[in-house]
Amino acid sequence: MVQQHLRTAHALAAGIAALPDTRTSAAYTQAAWRFLNNERVGLQQLAQPLLVAGQQLLKAHGRRHGLVMHDWSRLNFSGHASKRDRRQMTHKTDVGYELQSAVLVSDEGKPLAPLVHNLVNAKRVYTTLHQKPQACQRHLDELTGRMQWIDARGFGKPVVHIVDREADSVAHWRAWAAQGSRFLVRAKDNPQVCFKGQAVKPKDLAERLIYRSAGEVRYHDRSARLSIAQAPVLVTRKAKPAHKVGGKRAAPVAGAPLALRLVVSRLHDAQGQRLAQWLLLTNVAHEVDARTIARWYYYRWQIESMFKLLKSAGQQVEDWLQDDALAIAKRLVVASCACGLVWQLAAATSPQARETQHFLVRLSGRQMNRRRPITPPALFAGLWILLSALTLLEHYDVDPLKQYAQFVFPNRCGP
Repeated sequence: MVQQHLRTAHALAAGIAALPDTRTSAAYTQAAWRFLNNERVGLQQLAQPLLVAGQQLLKAHGRRHGLVMHDWSRLNFSGHASKRDRRQMTHKTDVGYELQSAVLVSDEGKPLAPLVHNLVNAKRVYTTLHQKPQACQRHLDELTGRMQWIDARGFGKPVVHIVDREADSVAHWRAWAAQGSRFLVRAKDNPQVCFKGQAVKPKDLAERLIYRSAGEVRYHDRSARLSIAQAPVLVTRKAKPAHKVGGKRAAPVAGAPLALRLVVSRLHDAQGQRLAQWLLLTNVAHEVDARTIARWYYYRWQIESMFKLLKSAGQQVEDWLQDDALAIAKRLVVASCACGLVWQLAAATSPQARETQHFLVRLSGRQMNRRRPITPPALFAGLWILLSALTLLEHYDVDPLKQYAQFVFPNRCGP
């Protein structure tokens, strides 16, 4: 089934692909249905190869740390009335499932393997962390357990968890620090921190710091200059729980002061115009410099790329026709194995790997950007053509294939 997902699908043909062997398409579809609906096939069991691959790849590609990118993405199935377990996420047409994922990335920015997938329907969570479905939780409460589970797997290198601004929660920072997790989060502008004994908003503190150049990066497909500043801060404010007690919001909760680093990352264009600013808070030790911290957060786009690969740029998950969240979750893990295989190929740097990458892109027939001659979607497309060609040669003689081609293209020159 992994091979059947080594392709870029189309919205109108997002089902299980059939290789051109002697089996019928119906046989492939029936085999997939039996697999995805087999009660003996569990998500945790299916995801084990991804975890093993992540551990091995981090040893090969990571220098000193592993980065785990966490994020959430909605899968919209508003037109799929047959999926009776869908959840309504915002408005009445925003219905489907929520995908909660964690992706392992090297500290040089290479995506290595998806580590965790949770798929949330109307009533429960189907997760690769546990054998049985779990109760629904608030995002950061679930994330706390997910981080602890990943830390306990043993990757041979320290793991740093990276989350966007949704993780600006003092209560959860304290919980993560208490369980020994290293984290890097994007802070909001206004919640105050203490700097040199004074309460200050992070966005105001950012204006008082001294910045140093940290080279160039790509931002929205154009070159940008990166500059970095940092400051030690103390978080002393009370946590403000989001849940309600007796119809009223729960009372603020005091906690121990938490020592963190504020790292401010700014992007400017060639004319000096500011393009973006990220306020980052981390408990990673000072042995890791601010420039590295900023680049680690910059690598967070890799999980967005995975979501894109699962959706519009690859697997077309929002057009899958499986009838419930569990079947979708199982197929997601299989598709993630295909993503992991393509990432391994893209990360390889040997002469043979380079030759193979360019050959697959050539097979894909895609016109590539000069700055990005190799992309996962192009590799997917090329791999499917290569697999199809090899399958043809294994099951058919060359002469009948030539006759088919001659019939379709009667004026074609050559053998």
